[in-house]
Amino acid sequence: MTEIEVLDKIAINVKSHRLLNKLLRENPPLDEIMRNSRNETEALVGVKNWVLRELEHRPAARRFYEAEHPTREDFEALEWRDLAAVRLLDYIDNAGRTFPDLNLRGAPAVSDPIRLIWLAVTYGTGGAKPYFFEDMLELFRQFTGKSQRSLPSRAQVEEWMDRWPTGLDPRIIRLREENRDRILKIIIRRIDNGEIRSSRYRFPPGLSDEEKYLMALEWWQESQFHLTFAVRNPDLLNEMLGYSLDPDTMKILYRARDKGIPFFVNPYYLSLLHVRVPYFAVGADLAIRHYVLYSEQLVEEFGNIVAWEKEDQVRPGEPNAAGWLLPTETNIHRRYPDVAILIPDTVGRACGGLCASCQRMYDFQRGNLNFDLDRLMPRETWPEKLRRLMEYFENDSQLRDILITGGDALMSTDSQLEQILDAVYEMAVRKREANRKRPDGEKYAELQRVRLGTRLPVYLPQRITPSLAKVLRDFREKAWEVGVRQFVVQTHFESPMEITPDSREAVARLLDAGWIVTNQLVLTTAASRRGHAARLRQALGEIGILPYYTFTVKGYMENWHNFAPNARSVQEQIEEKRYGHVPAEYEEMLRRLADDPAHIIDRIAELRTRARLPFLGIDRSVLNLPGVGKSLTFRTIGITRYGRRILEFDHDRTRAHSPIIEQMGKVIIIESKSIAEYLRHLDEIGEDLQEYKDLWGYSAGVTEPRAPIYEYPPFEFQVTKKLTNFALAPPEEEPVAVGG
Repeated sequence: MTEIEVLDKIAINVKSHRLLNKLLRENPPLDEIMRNSRNETEALVGVKNWVLRELEHRPAARRFYEAEHPTREDFEALEWRDLAAVRLLDYIDNAGRTFPDLNLRGAPAVSDPIRLIWLAVTYGTGGAKPYFFEDMLELFRQFTGKSQRSLPSRAQVEEWMDRWPTGLDPRIIRLREENRDRILKIIIRRIDNGEIRSSRYRFPPGLSDEEKYLMALEWWQESQFHLTFAVRNPDLLNEMLGYSLDPDTMKILYRARDKGIPFFVNPYYLSLLHVRVPYFAVGADLAIRHYVLYSEQLVEEFGNIVAWEKEDQVRPGEPNAAGWLLPTETNIHRRYPDVAILIPDTVGRACGGLCASCQRMYDFQRGNLNFDLDRLMPRETWPEKLRRLMEYFENDSQLRDILITGGDALMSTDSQLEQILDAVYEMAVRKREANRKRPDGEKYAELQRVRLGTRLPVYLPQRITPSLAKVLRDFREKAWEVGVRQFVVQTHFESPMEITPDSREAVARLLDAGWIVTNQLVLTTAASRRGHAARLRQALGEIGILPYYTFTVKGYMENWHNFAPNARSVQEQIEEKRYGHVPAEYEEMLRRLADDPAHIIDRIAELRTRARLPFLGIDRSVLNLPGVGKSLTFRTIGITRYGRRILEFDHDRTRAHSPIIEQMGKVIIIESKSIAEYLRHLDEIGEDLQEYKDLWGYSAGVTEPRAPIYEYPPFEFQVTKKLTNFALAPPEEEPVAVGG
């Protein structure tokens, strides 16, 4: 007997029975179909005919259902009942499909929801859990029109936004000064006791306590101080948080330590966590706290974590999953024709802290990544290797965008970063010179955009010094002369509470250096609360940062705690972010925001005032697919017995892709958390679930168009269509089934 056959014989529990009875009472046609069907096939046919009769009167639903690649216009034409009708037909069309579920370490997951209902009605078996029946109950309410979507007003969204203070609130600033002083006193005591030794940070003999405090207060402004005294174990973490962590949390952290999960939280970032919780900001720091504290699921899965990105797994001499041939296995990552990531052999491979839901936790598990900063200093061969990596960009026909990241690009020292940027500049010059000898139509794409990926404006704003700003300004001035037009620092603010006086000053220095700053938000459970992302967009604009992407959490069961379903990403986009949509008549004004980064705060304010916007909603909501590319073009084609949805993702058809996507086909994502579990998690952290009542119905999406400010400038010549550094691998037999 197969595993699936065994599960089919499991009786449903009492709660599932009650939900099933409610489902049948509310839907007499479904009750009749199930009771009159002699087998699951007749049940499938009966439900399909019922839905198809409904589609005769719903042309938008039929058009979307039948489209191989539906457009954004097709999606926006759908009514609430249309989404339910399409989902039911997709469930039926994909009935019986089995996928390896990497959330469950490869165990088979089968989607056959109509059959599960039939088994439950006929035999009381099938093993479907209450989470499954809750989802099905809401689906049929949506399909029959018993539930109607109620879009929130702008006033409602702004009320939600007002719940979330920023770190610039004077009351929050005072609390964090208390935290800073508590942390400094602990560090001072440990230095005095000899528990911490540093050749750089030590006290001369004879200093009073007050003099030591003032000296340490000066150290607080240095990034090296925070890296030196970063917390690396649970006990010190709890001590620096005023022993405010509860025993259950400490138990998890001890297990994490014993399993080898690294700790690395610098004192500055730790000072952002509430110890004395303010009455006006209860729960406001959760999005930060959930980045610092590990979850039970992460600890349980560590040692069995599977890499998310297929294209990051490279074998020498072979193309990656996107078809690109790369010069090394570790320094260049590439998905798209026009952009590649450079990861230097410098301290830039490290970060200013470790995020609990880090996409690279797989590499920490393997020991490839660590926080031994001395070991990450570049070797003598690095300059030679850097020149070879730049030759890859120089000799590629399509690359015009380089993203320098890690780790974290700004963890590199000023001299290391200057060396890298000089190499980029020299490459851009050589590529431009070589193009003069090529005829129009055969010319290579020249370098247009340089980006630095960093979380240090958030994690460690002390790193953004005047000397660093000078390195960036000098590079911009000379790179502009050779055709580079876009200079971008891509950062990652997760919460309005991360916006502090220090981070505001750091961002101001980057803007004054002529670089725009964009943000990539990860929509964790805490960050997905009503109004949180909208308030973040607003607060970022007030310090000159433009929203760029809002990502669904990547990974499998290790990130269950922080995972918010893709349905919430679509809901946030449709119900909240829409109030930040820039009307067409202001698109040129939006496009020109980047022309003068030093004055971008005033320009953002002017655009918001003219367009009457509470914030700029110019980020795109996407999931970083484990295959190739970013997309939020998906349909819910299945659901497991546990109520976890199975999504089929298509690629974003609005941008240039590797040709591999036509061979690869669509990508299956099995979500790690059901809608019901997500709502219960929200309830546990104090949310009113009535504010999320329509969440169940968001079961499809199409990726938003890119904001004009993020488009590449047009070339004055025709670029060759020839691809270099590319090889098409043999096709896979089936789409890869993965979790999310």
